[in-house]
Amino acid sequence: MKILIATDMEGASGVVHFDQTDPSHAEYARFRRLLTGDVNAAIQGAAAAGATDFIVADGHWNGSNILIEELDPRAQLFAGSPTPWGMVDGADQGVDAALFIGYHARAGTQNAILDHTWSSVRVFNVWLNGRLVGEFGLNAAVCGHFGVPVLMVSGDQAVCAEAAEWVAGIETAVVKTAGGRMSAQCLPLETARRVIRETAERAMRRLIAGDAPAPLRVDTPVNIEIEFHYPQMVDNAALLPGSQRLDGRKIAYRAADMLEAYRAFRAAVGLAGR
Repeated sequence: MKILIATDMEGASGVVHFDQTDPSHAEYARFRRLLTGDVNAAIQGAAAAGATDFIVADGHWNGSNILIEELDPRAQLFAGSPTPWGMVDGADQGVDAALFIGYHARAGTQNAILDHTWSSVRVFNVWLNGRLVGEFGLNAAVCGHFGVPVLMVSGDQAVCAEAAEWVAGIETAVVKTAGGRMSAQCLPLETARRVIRETAERAMRRLIAGDAPAPLRVDTPVNIEIEFHYPQMVDNAALLPGSQRLDGRKIAYRAADMLEAYRAFRAAVGLAGR
């Protein structure tokens, strides 16, 4: 059984501030080790339930966060950026299911650690077929295109609630309870890792028993709208062929499927920063 473990960093155990996720800051080295530990806990839990092969997609920043020398040797690591499917690279490689580790809530969520959607300095809101969406929904929908169900998510209570709105029956591992954007009550590391291990094992046992959540599939064609922080960003993003400018801060793109929508979104956000 082959499992994709898709990672981000803001939702990792103990993380409450952007400094802790920024490679230019002294705190980063500490917290990339904590992220690697969370990933290993998920691998251990899934393996206890019978999973044998693992792909880990390093989805934060430039994809060079997880310490390969400390990663469980049963896992192969997708690292670097850009990659074809971004935060869920490997979803197209015949995996049976995905586990999302270290995720955060979408931009504008109250009491959510480091809430944002893809870029905290560029993206204000994103809609997928008219529904507000964050990184969880975007990445779960890409997995769903390949028929891959997302079985669990770890992070704060806000992203776990958001994930449950997109995927009915998803298992959630709450490792911290946010009281604001940069404050949370964090579980001790040993406890957080146990919660992740137990959640991953439970999720895998449900998959084996035929009781796992269904893959998240979105209706086609896929309409994606992106609201940026400033009109100048939209001036650039609207250069994307096929996009439509809606107003001073928004563009829209109509895609044949979720893969095209995902790539268009990523391209538009990239252009907005030029």
